[in-house]
Amino acid sequence: MNIKLNKVLPHPLASIQHSEDSIWGNDVILKEGAKILLNASSGKGKSTFTTTVFGLRKDYEGNVFYDQKNIRDLNIDEWTLIRRKTLSVVFQDLQLFPELTVKENLLLKNNLSGDFSDEQLKEMLTQLGIPDKWEQQCGLLSMGQQQRVAIIRALIQPFKWLLMDEPFSHLDKKNTTIALDMIIKRCDELNAGFVLTTLGDHHGIEYDYELKL
Repeated sequence: MNIKLNKVLPHPLASIQHSEDSIWGNDVILKEGAKILLNASSGKGKSTFTTTVFGLRKDYEGNVFYDQKNIRDLNIDEWTLIRRKTLSVVFQDLQLFPELTVKENLLLKNNLSGDFSDEQLKEMLTQLGIPDKWEQQCGLLSMGQQQRVAIIRALIQPFKWLLMDEPFSHLDKKNTTIALDMIIKRCDELNAGFVLTTLGDHHGIEYDYELKL
């Protein structure tokens, strides 16, 4: 699935001066399967991009298309299917359920659309250095630990696109490298693309192209 932004300009960003190569106000195609970096300074709309493409915001000029379908025309049932099978996301604010355990947060997603066993989920936690947090309430974890849980949660559903809003902001270099390897492996398994928003750090990743805000 290609994602096309047709002269999209979010209302809160309309008064900001954007560069000529910014995606805002221009025609941009996110090509199916591509690994994309979205680079911008603070306040240029990285989180706005994520929530707009994911369909959570409607306060923008222009249009967003999934292939030929304008997302403004999607109904609740269509959105439900897309968010279960086509789009996955790591939000900047993570949006975990703080009162639930790591296990419960992951199983909520896995039971909807994934097919991972408890052992596989625990192995992913082990890879990211938090094997002892399975029964821990998410609200009691550090931000870096929560970020790792959110990344795992995003990877265990089927998707064609993975949208990630500064997913490594609380991780050290070692865990960032491990998480990136997991992300790339999963995207390759699914022939999926990703958009990774960043403040300028390329994290040593091999990507297909870079966009700017």
